[in-house]
Amino acid sequence: MQPTRPGRPDPRAQAQQAQMAAAMAGAVDLAAVKARSEAAARAQAAPPPSAAAPAGAPGSAVVDVTEATFQAEVLDRSFQVPVVLDLWAEWCGPCKQLSPVLERLAAEGGGSWVLAKVDVDANPALAQGLRVQGIPAVKAVWQGQLVAEFNGAIPEEQARQFVTELVRATTGGAVPGDAGEAPAAEDPRLDAAEAALERGDLAAAEAAYKAILAEEPDHPDAGIALRQVQLFRRAEEAGPDALAAADAAPDDVAAQTRAADFLLGTGNIEAAFDRLLDVIRRTAGEERDQARRHLVELFSVVGDQDPRVAAARRALTTALF
Repeated sequence: MQPTRPGRPDPRAQAQQAQMAAAMAGAVDLAAVKARSEAAARAQAAPPPSAAAPAGAPGSAVVDVTEATFQAEVLDRSFQVPVVLDLWAEWCGPCKQLSPVLERLAAEGGGSWVLAKVDVDANPALAQGLRVQGIPAVKAVWQGQLVAEFNGAIPEEQARQFVTELVRATTGGAVPGDAGEAPAAEDPRLDAAEAALERGDLAAAEAAYKAILAEEPDHPDAGIALRQVQLFRRAEEAGPDALAAADAAPDDVAAQTRAADFLLGTGNIEAAFDRLLDVIRRTAGEERDQARRHLVELFSVVGDQDPRVAAARRALTTALF
């Protein structure tokens, strides 16, 4: 859709901008930014994971977890990086084959993910709560939710693929900074951008967020909000014709990403995710990675607190692995 010319408002453009603004305020809510900050704050007592810390020490990439420490070491930590649970027992022979492999991979990961070891005999309530039916059992936790799992001892190559795809599908490999930082206070500079969103002026909102980032490149909220606004502008430019174009060219990844942008921009979040997941399942190589990167970007627009993101992340992990 072409921008409206000054002095000649286009009713269709105004209606679509209003729809975009409504979606921004509802289906894709900027409050998700604050929710992520609050979730991360729950882990502020724990240092960021590091392969340099001795195994079992606070902040280590490999930790022993009990029922008493599960909240802090697994659930809270999973708001920083993905946590891989290794459920084992002393009498389990296959566990003794798999656990050293996972420990070595966690050390190689440099803090990009954490291995949490759970002795199921010593922690029966955890084993029951996690519905462990046999060991070794491996379960991945991200943002407080189970996102992937496998059972039994597997070769190192497969274990490496599992954690590699897990990290790609969640953080993209980023290692967190200091988890002890307090959530940022509300910034009055955001008011102008939010006012622009309320009236459907995406260009003004984008300009306001860019102005904040020009003064403060590491602003905790403006960067994420800017990506959201830019998504809505891309959706506006693509327009409903993007869907027909994508349906006519199912193997055109660029067409599929434009269609996903339009769907997300009009509040059809699950349809946007499903379209890119279908591309990822059908493609390989660079095309698959292009679709994966775009899907992960859309996850950041919606926010990890949205249950639809959690479900799509699980589907992505399954598709990649």
